[in-house]
Amino acid sequence: MNEKRSSVHGEWSSGLIFILAATGSAVGLGNLWRFPYLVGENGGSAFVILYLACILLVGLPIIIGEVTIGRKGRRSPINSLRLIAREEGLNQKWALVGWMGVIAGFLILSFYSVVGGWSLYYGYEALIGGFAGMTSESAEGMFNGLVGSPSAVLGWHTLFMLIVFGIVASGVKKGLQRAVTLLMPLLFFLLVGLVVYGMTTEGFGDAMTFLATPDFGALDGDTVLAALGQAFFTLSLGMGAIMVYGAYLPQDNSIPVSTGWIVGMDTLTALLAGFAIFPIVFSVGLEPGEGPGLVFQTLPIVFGEITFGAVLGVVFFALLSVAAITSGMSLLEPAVAYLSESFGGGRVKAAAIISALIWLLGAACGLSMNAWSGFHLLPGMTIFNTIEFISSNILLPLGGLFVALFVGWKMRTTTVAAELDTHNHHNLFLLWLWVTRIVAPAAVLFIFLNATGLLSFITGE
Repeated sequence: MNEKRSSVHGEWSSGLIFILAATGSAVGLGNLWRFPYLVGENGGSAFVILYLACILLVGLPIIIGEVTIGRKGRRSPINSLRLIAREEGLNQKWALVGWMGVIAGFLILSFYSVVGGWSLYYGYEALIGGFAGMTSESAEGMFNGLVGSPSAVLGWHTLFMLIVFGIVASGVKKGLQRAVTLLMPLLFFLLVGLVVYGMTTEGFGDAMTFLATPDFGALDGDTVLAALGQAFFTLSLGMGAIMVYGAYLPQDNSIPVSTGWIVGMDTLTALLAGFAIFPIVFSVGLEPGEGPGLVFQTLPIVFGEITFGAVLGVVFFALLSVAAITSGMSLLEPAVAYLSESFGGGRVKAAAIISALIWLLGAACGLSMNAWSGFHLLPGMTIFNTIEFISSNILLPLGGLFVALFVGWKMRTTTVAAELDTHNHHNLFLLWLWVTRIVAPAAVLFIFLNATGLLSFITGE
């Protein structure tokens, strides 16, 4: 059955808007924060080459699958999977894959909004000149002062959630589309501006040498796992975001072409982040593998020292905030879409209910860093750490795995081929189908086993 249906929430006005929206979902703190330090820790461009291979073998096949499910069902991830399963004569329990994604997005946004709040706070500090004359001690004091203050954490977390709620509650065209039309060009403008500045610094040559000279001797099993994990998580796979955005994609737009652009722009953003950050890092004699503390505890010191540092600090943390907001929108949308579809009451009411619940859980995550730091849900893990572990290491990989199995093995090949419109590219379709059926599930299973610690248990390491 190849029935064409319309989304009850509306559609993007063009394929370009879908690409911007999905890229906004994919581009987040993982691109601007995690990717550069992974490159720094794992052999420079050797890691980039390995990462690109993982993107092609894991990320691209699964994102095509998610968009295919979304546009075919034209509903929230839960209802799209339920609808398609019924039409394909499959067990209705496949809707649980949609539930997995919606719950994962809900959980991730609860702690992501806390970190998004940090970005807003640092942007404010940069704006008022808070980085001037900063030392390592004062930078550490600023970060610890923020994280250790219940009122500060809750205040910035609240502001972030209010921004995301306001956008999502306004609907697909008036909210999400208007936001990505404004925010995504702004994100790229800010990022390119930082790259241009990086080209004027003394460390630009060293940064280019580092990024362009592969050190394959630095690659090992851990590096492969890091590249696999980054390739999977950077594209927002397994959390229902890409699937629900795919539900709003106009029917006359090519899914393979659109997803190719998304993967390309997401990867370009991550590389540009490296071109922006590493010249600054090398200019002041820092190590490229500084790790997660690079953004919130190291760069403020740099911005306090270098020429035009005050302006650069505002630009950088504005960039980080925009990336966090666009990702936050996509994390909230699947649950809001499901609630408004299934129970009525309007989109604003659904967004308010879901946002309030996420705010409450996010407040618990924020308080687990200070007032509730002694409370552990799992042994040795705070509320923040527990929710991050469950969502990132269990729900997301399992969601991606089951999406690949559903599209690759359970949906009729003719149904998938019709949605992808592959009549002129039959051989490419067969290649994608093989990778989706065999390579991608094996790789995601590998990610899951490693993330949960089961891989070490199996191998005895």
